[in-house]
Amino acid sequence: MPTNKKKNKPLLTAARKLITSSNPKAIVSEQFRTLRTNINFSMPDKEIKSMLFTSASPSEGKSTVAANSAVVFAQEGKRVLLIDGDMRKPTVHYTFHLTNTLGLSNLLTRQALLEEVIKHDDVQNLDIITCGPIPPNPAELLGSKTMEKVLEDLKEKYDMIIFDAPPVLSVTDAQILSNLCDGTVIVLSAGNTEKDALLKAKEALISSKANILGAVLNNYVLQKDHYYYQYYGSEE
Repeated sequence: MPTNKKKNKPLLTAARKLITSSNPKAIVSEQFRTLRTNINFSMPDKEIKSMLFTSASPSEGKSTVAANSAVVFAQEGKRVLLIDGDMRKPTVHYTFHLTNTLGLSNLLTRQALLEEVIKHDDVQNLDIITCGPIPPNPAELLGSKTMEKVLEDLKEKYDMIIFDAPPVLSVTDAQILSNLCDGTVIVLSAGNTEKDALLKAKEALISSKANILGAVLNNYVLQKDHYYYQYYGSEE
């Protein structure tokens, strides 16, 4: 997603501001709607009901992209569920200012029921399942039969299920989840993502039989004379 060169910072800040919710008319929000459209048309012969956002390495913006994508799908009128599938360094509860005492880990260990872990957001049509207490065995939980059953049940309740997953090259969690989801999107950070790391992440996902829908280039810098920059500058 674009950045403001004048201030040399991403338009989607480190605080993971939900610009699609706070400023839906901003040009960055429009870019997320374009991403939504591209996803909707990526598989004309099959409906995408579950998808995963990941990255090759940490700090590339995949959690920000996942959260804002969930918002724009909900704004479209779809019943959307955002799940924090990063059970090692979860952030979704911070982004949406939610408690994290109950979440996905409780559900997968059968310590809580589905209705107990689903949280409702101020954004209409958007529900959230946070990570919950960090478990000692995230990969085993995500790869369990319980996870498969939970996903099947959720597909009956929601039009779109979005997972915020860990980076591919850090742990195996994203590979496990990508095999369960209808589509996977890789988030890249302009000027930071290394080509070798991206290729390795792609190979790892392909080996897991992931359906890679495409990639999102995050944090690229706009020139001052670019009309995106001029539009954003007029909003400040």
